[in-house]
Amino acid sequence: MTQFARRGRLSPDVAAGRRRVLAAVREHAPPTRSGPPLVLVACSGGPDSLALAAVAAHFARRGTLRVGGVVVDHRLQEGSAAVAERTARTLEDLGLAPVVVTAVTVHPGGGGPEMAARTARYAGIAEVVARTGADAVLLGHTLDDQAESVLLGLARGSGTRSLAGMPPARELDGVTYLRPFLDLSREQARQICAAEQLEPWHDPTNRDTSLMRARVRHRVLPLLEEELGPGLARALARSAAILGPDADYLDGAARELLERARAAAPEPPGALALDLATLRAAHPALRRRALSAAVVAAGGETPAHERLGALDAFAEEHGAAGPVQMAGKVSVWRRRPPAGTRGPGHLELVRPRTAAGAGAAGPHPIDASHEERREG
Repeated sequence: MTQFARRGRLSPDVAAGRRRVLAAVREHAPPTRSGPPLVLVACSGGPDSLALAAVAAHFARRGTLRVGGVVVDHRLQEGSAAVAERTARTLEDLGLAPVVVTAVTVHPGGGGPEMAARTARYAGIAEVVARTGADAVLLGHTLDDQAESVLLGLARGSGTRSLAGMPPARELDGVTYLRPFLDLSREQARQICAAEQLEPWHDPTNRDTSLMRARVRHRVLPLLEEELGPGLARALARSAAILGPDADYLDGAARELLERARAAAPEPPGALALDLATLRAAHPALRRRALSAAVVAAGGETPAHERLGALDAFAEEHGAAGPVQMAGKVSVWRRRPPAGTRGPGHLELVRPRTAAGAGAAGPHPIDASHEERREG
């Protein structure tokens, strides 16, 4: 018997899922004067997102939340449209409304097929949010997904932010994404589907070990658990939960440092300038984060560890010099202080703007709102 109109004991996994969904929405998408918030469950039809939809549907039936669904058809597999329509019907049977199926085009990119699909998926979800006016989107990532993200971050030699894994709440392009199941296991999600008598779809790409995440899921983590003992996935997820607030704090302090360094520097046209005295007075952990954010704000890409180290060393040296080249075609120059002033001077970050059919045509305007985007 499903958990709706049930008789007898509520499944403990369903109860745990309900608590987490309600807590996440109450914190990040509280009710307004117009009524309960509208949240969309991003659902592929797989066990994790289908379990999330079933749990959220409980609150739709009670009138606590308005719950809809968004199903993204990546059009990468034969029959994907039929899978998307079947998933949409399942969500409607659960009582979700509105349920929107959106087809996206996945454009190959330098980040590999998983990143390309992710980029297309989030663009499709954002379009549906704009159309429906939803207050938040619920994502079905579980503790096991979090463990995989942390392990991938370790393999890349990434810093605190990457090792913090996927945040439980995140805003991207004006859309609030919530992950209520980050401390529930994949097995618990399957148990929720069983309790709700739902038959999930199993994506064949999840077993395609030519893809990095699938290889970590089916080969690396099981081997590590065999060698290091059970509970590794939960330990990795716990590490992410510990590092997440640390990374938030450091990122916030680095943003403040970046603002101070910009405010204390000249304002050369078409360039982002940073006061060197302000940067040098800061702790290296904050200075490097501020420099990384400055490169992105100048229109470049997040620097790799080696390039960021080179830029940090460049900032510590004296005299006019440069350029140091950063990913994304950002050039960094070290400038002396203006005549009549004292101090070490400032850095200038410039990205050339290329006119159609022409070469470089001057500096690229600075977009200080541009942020690094990582998704597990």
